[in-house]
Formats: sequence, structure tokens, C-alpha cells
Amino acid sequence: MVPAGRGGGLMRTALLADPVDGLDEALAAVDAFDRALVGGLLRPQPVQAEGLTGLAEAVAGTPLATRAAEAAGKAAAGAAADDDLLPLAAARAALLGSVHDALVARTDEATGRSRVEEAVPVVPADRRTANLPAAARCWLSDLARAGWQGVDHELVSEAARVVSAMLPDPALRRPATLLDGFAAELAASCPVASTERIPVRRWADLWARAMLLTLPGATGTAASGTASGRLLPLGVDVHEHATAAQAQVHAVLEPADGTAPRLVRAAVSVPKPDTVVGAGLWQLLRPHMALLAAVGEGRSMEVSGMPVTAGGDLIWDDERAHPGGAADAFATARVVLAAATAPAAAPLDRHPARIAEPVFLEGYTVREDGGVLRFEAAGHSVAVDAGRVPAAGPLTPEAVRASGACIGLLRWDAGVFTVQPLAVETTVRKKTVAVHGGGWAGGTTDKTGVRAEKAATDAVKVLRERAGRLLRT
Repeated sequence: MVPAGRGGGLMRTALLADPVDGLDEALAAVDAFDRALVGGLLRPQPVQAEGLTGLAEAVAGTPLATRAAEAAGKAAAGAAADDDLLPLAAARAALLGSVHDALVARTDEATGRSRVEEAVPVVPADRRTANLPAAARCWLSDLARAGWQGVDHELVSEAARVVSAMLPDPALRRPATLLDGFAAELAASCPVASTERIPVRRWADLWARAMLLTLPGATGTAASGTASGRLLPLGVDVHEHATAAQAQVHAVLEPADGTAPRLVRAAVSVPKPDTVVGAGLWQLLRPHMALLAAVGEGRSMEVSGMPVTAGGDLIWDDERAHPGGAADAFATARVVLAAATAPAAAPLDRHPARIAEPVFLEGYTVREDGGVLRFEAAGHSVAVDAGRVPAAGPLTPEAVRASGACIGLLRWDAGVFTVQPLAVETTVRKKTVAVHGGGWAGGTTDKTGVRAEKAATDAVKVLRERAGRLLRT
């Protein structure tokens, strides 16, 4: 996709359209299990039992074989206890993990990127809070028995006590946030039996991940080492939910010891009220990470001894970073990105939906095919997921249509690879202009961004006043 001699290497987009061996079979086994969750596991019908046994058979050659087969047998008979559902969640995760690995291998082949796998440190379990994950597992098991069609407000409301007990503990905040968001989605669809379209794959993903996060030690994030050097941001990926928001900065680290540059990420997550949306998110996120200001200002960061996980995630600490010099993301993409090594995904992150490989594309033409934007060059094309462009920045689908270069994330969704734009270069009045999705991360004078931030300020102020009155009474 990037013409030879332009500095960015060559992405062989034709490989992204080739079939991956075994992928359809693995996904079929997952889909059959997911359909079993729709009707529930309290009194499984024969077709549901087939989905359960099919999942167990798909992992027959793995260490999960015995446990998965036993759990599938009990679940098919409607006699699965809470702990019997864990092996089924693990088997489902293992299958999707294999799909993830095959797809990542294909992206590495297409981009020519090398990947470094490091040992993942074992995080000791905190037995002091073991009862809360067990309570969460009990609620998730009740969901599986009821099935999505049997979910009602009474069942969903039972999650509130578990979430409120888990949230104050930083070690349990990750599963608590997941449970809170999951329960909110279910509540918004209640009664689910009358819902026209059930998001079968998504809810099964949330259920299985939440089940695995109830295991001892699963919620811990241990650093495998430290990172020192110059951090060159590429772009910001914004994730927004009614109850939470996250900004994930993708960057290239140039190590201080002179070794090869490496791809890293740094993320900050916050709970949020559903009235704060769009550019207002930055007010909640900005105070927790100085890196966001650097991204908005187009600067690098110098980091020293920053903890980093085996999966390439920086455990951000503002005390270990300070602003560096000017750093143009497109210059980084053209000069450094092609030589950067990538980390292997952490075990619980091996899921096709979590594939997000930074890529640089230029020399393409933009065309629209059936309502889908496509970047096309040399007779090959890749779909553009313009729907992922966040409302929290100046980047728009119109800017993507007029672009000639793009920094994006290569993703896989609904059976195809797509590019999610993080930033584009476009021409305005005969000048090349860069438009970044995270352009407002550090603040903005843009009229649209200023209005959105003011609205968010007013909303947060009202909520704080109401909370104060409630506490006083």
C-alpha cells in the first residue's frame, strides 16, 4: 500500500484477503456455543447440547480437553455448577485465542513486522478479596442459566451489589467496570425476550471474559520490565461506553540503550456519567495522564524506568516521564514505524476483536463501494472503518475521504481486515494538513471542541451539585 522508496515499507494488502486455514471451523464452534447461551443452560435443548459438546470437541487436543468435556456434559444435562462453567469460558477463549494468533501472523506477513514474545509474570492472587470474584461468578452463572432471552430487570439488578463492593478495591476495578458496563447493556435491552436483535457474539464475549477475570490472579497486571527512552506518539484510540471511557495512545519507543524501536501503548481509563460524551471525555481523562497533553501539542515524551508489561502496555506514571521535543506523528510513521518490533498479546487479550496493529498507508486513492470507504493502490484495496473515528476529536469521515496518507490501526471485524484511521494528511488550500483524532487531547481552541468541553463542564458541575445535596441529606 505504501509505494517503494517512500520510506514506509510495503504493506502487501493482497495477503489480507486470502483465507486463513482453520479459521471458519474455529469460529463455527464458538458461534454454536454462543447460540446455546441465548436460550440458557437451565434446561438445554438438543441443539444447545450440540453447541456445548462441539466446543469441548474443538479443544480435545489441548490441556483443557478433560475439564471442558466434563463441563459440557454437565451443562448439556442442565446440571452445571458455577465452577463447571469456567472451563467452558476458558475453552471459548482458547478457540478465539487461536483465531487471534492466526490473524496476527497474517498481519505480520502482510506488514513485514517482527514480533517479540516475552514471558508473562505470574501475578499472585489476593485471597483477601476472593469472595467478591466468587459472587461475580455466581451472578454470571445465573445469567448463563437464564440465557439472554430470560434476562429481566430483577436478574440484572443483582449485579449492582457486587459491582459496588468491588469498585473501591483497585485490584478489582477492572472486572467491576466490565460487570458494570455489561449489566448496563443488559438493562437497556430488558426484557431481552422482546428485543429484535440480540448481540450474541458481543454478550458472549463479555460473559466469557468476565468469568475468566474472576479467577485468582487474573486481574493483576505485572510489569515484565521497564522502558527508558524517547516515546513518539502515533495516535489516540478512544473507547467510549455509557459508564466508562478510555484513551489508548499508540506510540513507538526509541530505547535509550540504542536497541531496535518497539511498539508500545499507554492507556488511561475513567468511569463517566452517560451525559459526558464527545470532546467532553478529555476533561475526565486529561488529569490522569500527561502524555495526552503531549499528543495534543505534537511532542514526544522522555520516559525513564517506566514499567511495561510483556504485551507492550506501559503502566503509566507521570513521575517517570517529562515532555520532549516536537515530534510529528507522520514523520515517525514514515521513518521509524516500519522498523519497530511488536509485542505478543497477553494471554487474556488474545481475541480477534483486540487486534489493533499500527500501520501507515499512503499513495492510495479513496473510493466508496456500497457505502464502505476503501483505500486502493496497485489494484488492491483495504476497507476503512470510518465509523470508528471518535467524536472526541477533529478527525471526520470527510477528512478521511479527502486524505492522501493515513496512520491507522489494522483490525479484523466480521470476517475482513479493516483500517481504523487515527490521523490523516489532507490538502487544504494547496497545503498538506495533518488531522489527528486525538488532536483535542491536550485542549483546543477549535470552536466545536470548546463548545463540547463547556457542555461537559456544565454537566459534571450539575452532577457534583446533585451528589453533594444527596450526601448532605
